[in-house]
Amino acid sequence: MPPAAPTNLGYKPPDGGWGWAVVLASFISIGFSYAFPKSLTIYFKEIQEYFSVSYSEIAWVSSVMLASMYAGGPISSILVNRYGSRPVVMVGGLLVSMAMVLASFGTTIIHLYLCVGVIGGTGLAFNLQPALTIIGTYFHIKRPLANGLAMTGSPVVLFTLAPLNQFLFDSFGWRGSFLILGSIVLNCCVAGSLMRPVNKNVQPQPNTESPQCNGETTEEVAALDPSTQSADPVIEETQNETKGQSQVHRFIDLSLFKHRGFLIYLIGNVVMFFGFFAPVVFLAPYAKHQGIDEYSAAFLLSIFALVDMFIRPITGFTGNSKWVRPRIQYFFSFAVSYNGVCHLICPLLPGYSGLIVYAVFFGLAFGMLSALLFESLMDLVGAHRFSSAVGLVTIIECGPVLLGPPISGALVDYFGDYRYMYYACGVLMLVPGIFFFIMHYFNYKKLDEEHRQSAAVEKRTLEEEVQLKTKQADTIVNETEK
Repeated sequence: MPPAAPTNLGYKPPDGGWGWAVVLASFISIGFSYAFPKSLTIYFKEIQEYFSVSYSEIAWVSSVMLASMYAGGPISSILVNRYGSRPVVMVGGLLVSMAMVLASFGTTIIHLYLCVGVIGGTGLAFNLQPALTIIGTYFHIKRPLANGLAMTGSPVVLFTLAPLNQFLFDSFGWRGSFLILGSIVLNCCVAGSLMRPVNKNVQPQPNTESPQCNGETTEEVAALDPSTQSADPVIEETQNETKGQSQVHRFIDLSLFKHRGFLIYLIGNVVMFFGFFAPVVFLAPYAKHQGIDEYSAAFLLSIFALVDMFIRPITGFTGNSKWVRPRIQYFFSFAVSYNGVCHLICPLLPGYSGLIVYAVFFGLAFGMLSALLFESLMDLVGAHRFSSAVGLVTIIECGPVLLGPPISGALVDYFGDYRYMYYACGVLMLVPGIFFFIMHYFNYKKLDEEHRQSAAVEKRTLEEEVQLKTKQADTIVNETEK
């Protein structure tokens, strides 16, 4: 778990300047990526009646869209590594726009699965990963703050799209609304145009780390350096194989599966995502199940979104502080555990006032976790490997993202009560939170030990060099006296 350092990038990130325009662009791009699938649920009732399908069948539209967004992560990462963030985000905006326009002419629910779910979800993947990646190229010292501000785009866009979608639905129906949404989402192309690649030729920094610390072995470096190549055919063949592996790592870094911090993050997140989205999806239905009217139930989501909106930048400021930044993984572990505790307490709170309290504290927990979700991964693997890391993580997480809400819904159907679903989600969040606390404690301890050993080796090397120079000087003096 090497700390993300600017030396890994080979240049000094500007930590400001045009980077704030990039944060604004990422704010828009990330906002549409996470809020768009949730905002489409306003049209589900009419679409359900139009195609005469069940609620579970129409709910798969959002699930397929989210799963496609996560499954498209590696493809997006490869394209970002090859072409940069700007063209990938612009293509993603065009894909989502095309998906919504085609869906407006849909004649079957399968048509919506393919257009909104697969094509639209892939377009959102092309918006999400590049926006997350480019922040790491512009920021290092202020990176948690920049990530927190960018992740605030999700609740802000959701808070804006919710009433807008209701207005469009009342005025134009779902088909006309989809056409208009297809034009609105083209704003992602505008956001992509702002993602100018960082100038890496300014303020270069010497790489003082060993090649192994940068995710490359000595053999890989030798294979890439013509001055170290040998005429030996066996060595040449080995170098050619290493070159091929380096080409693969250039697009997607599979060596991350040997990375201690990455594996900790991946294992915990796979479990966590089974209970991550379901509490939000079922909050309003749970309120209605208790006899609360639909407007009051919808107001719970507004409270949740407002709290979420304000806590994300605050979390970014907190994570950027000198007290939290060095051990930010503990902050992330707390956010995960805090979500689990909220879900476990939810069924115990009485009446509508209890649900309001839950919406406030859940908004705090969800916003904290969302603001730290990718910052913690970048802190673990470094900005130089983040693009590959987020691609690998998202494709593995697409399974829990796709299956989590349906499994939670099955618990509601089986028990006829939402309480057990919230208990299950609480456990699925609390257990990974405790896992993160324990594993990061040992990981930080291991890192400190490795740093001490490295410092001791460097100190011994320096002492040996000094002794060698002293002996050489003594020898020269003795020869001169003779």
